[in-house]
Amino acid sequence: MGTLVTLHLPPDSPVENLPWIITIGALNDDEDWEPLVCGPYERPHALALAQAVVADEDLMAVVEPLLPLADAAAIRAEVELAKSGLDDGASTDDLEAEHFDDGPRHTTPGRPPTGDEVRAGFARIAAKLTSADQ
Repeated sequence: MGTLVTLHLPPDSPVENLPWIITIGALNDDEDWEPLVCGPYERPHALALAQAVVADEDLMAVVEPLLPLADAAAIRAEVELAKSGLDDGASTDDLEAEHFDDGPRHTTPGRPPTGDEVRAGFARIAAKLTSADQ
């Protein structure tokens, strides 16, 4: 049985609506292969797909938000923020809080989405990423 690692988000977290990626890797250090990164997905799809993949395998899946930063200046600002250890906004608050939460969290991802459901999620993500509201 594998392991699924993700963030526990407070209700109404803005991070919930970001695109999410899945990184699948070896559960133990004895295996030597490069992790697979896939996505972006909507969070419920990412959780369900990751759970389906690791359910019967000795794999680890990390499900995390993807920050849609539009230019190099925004990326540099996030890098500096990460280096400083400070948080500067709602999404960063949510992410930083998870790193210090000692209690285990259990999620119920649900059934894996169909290919059509995932493609519809891709379309919704693309619409979010290309809207003027971002």
